[in-house]
Amino acid sequence: METVPRLFRAPAGSFFLFGPRGTGKSTWLRREFPRALTIDLLDPETVRAYLARPERLREAVEGAPGARQVVIDEIQRVPELLNVVHQLIEEKHRGPLQFILTGSSARKLKRTGVNLLGGRLLLKTMHPFMAAELGARFDLERSLEFGMLPLVLGSGAPAETLRSYAALYVREEVQAEGLVRNMGDFSRFLESVSFSQGSVLSMAEVARECEVERRTADGYLDILEDLLLGFRVQVFNKRAKRILVRHPKFYYADVGVFRSIRPRGPLDASSEIGGACLEGLVAQHLRAWIAYGRGAHSLGYWRTKSGTEVDFVVYGDHAFVAIEVKHARSVSAKDLRPLRAFLEDYPAAKACLVYRGKARVRIGGIACVPCGDFLAGLKPGSPILPA
Repeated sequence: METVPRLFRAPAGSFFLFGPRGTGKSTWLRREFPRALTIDLLDPETVRAYLARPERLREAVEGAPGARQVVIDEIQRVPELLNVVHQLIEEKHRGPLQFILTGSSARKLKRTGVNLLGGRLLLKTMHPFMAAELGARFDLERSLEFGMLPLVLGSGAPAETLRSYAALYVREEVQAEGLVRNMGDFSRFLESVSFSQGSVLSMAEVARECEVERRTADGYLDILEDLLLGFRVQVFNKRAKRILVRHPKFYYADVGVFRSIRPRGPLDASSEIGGACLEGLVAQHLRAWIAYGRGAHSLGYWRTKSGTEVDFVVYGDHAFVAIEVKHARSVSAKDLRPLRAFLEDYPAAKACLVYRGKARVRIGGIACVPCGDFLAGLKPGSPILPA
């Protein structure tokens, strides 16, 4: 697959760049900073050298006086390097020197309690492809089947790549770092929590299904989020006028990863899995829009105690939008009832329904947009809903 220009924009100063494996961080860095001094911690020999003596980083920087950027790929493998980075940033006589520290897991950095540079570096994230990045190459059906990870879409055998993806994480990140005591329990947890994709998350039920204690399941979920494999969407409850649920919803970070982990059998309706995939695809796009765009925004959902639910609410400096996702080829006025209820409580918000049909329609003043069109039009820095 040819190189796809990304919508992520690097800040002017030093920054952390986190993102799941396979999101194209290394490819993007080589393209954006071709002359940077690069420390590749995926190389075992390099890891051994810097583990033995982190001060080698200073020597490497001094040996490349013309370099204006220093890229350290997979910084979590040698977190002690952060102390040296801190010292180099504080040495003003060096002139401007930009550090870009990448990682696919923040778990080890948190666990070892190393210096995180006291907020001197911005925290940025890279996500799977957005439809707007792929342009004419975006295929909704293919995306729902294989997801949007560059690693997978660039593979000649995407199905096989997806099947090995979760195993790669389990083996290299979880097992190698000793993050869990029982790999079998954790593997069962990955499957059990997949049934919660797009649903209100009940950790007691997940723990019961994978036969572990509740606190163990909670710990596994934290690990999953630290590995950037999954995320929770919290309830939007600002100035709530109704009694709302409290539990978050859960999504895997990429719909292809969800499909590869979710067990399937004769009792599983294709519409059930398809609906979770569609909702997950919209969720990961909204997260990328927030991460790459201007201003501060949050992604939530809205659900009353009586069960009225709006799938997503984007709220922040430049957007207040409620989005309902329907895995259906047609829509009617009754499908818009949750959005109307939300607009009654929040008349300042905008709303739209995203569905599997082909026609843009407006019912009762609410736009109903085909999913492919909605995702293709979602561009960081631009409104979620064009005027």
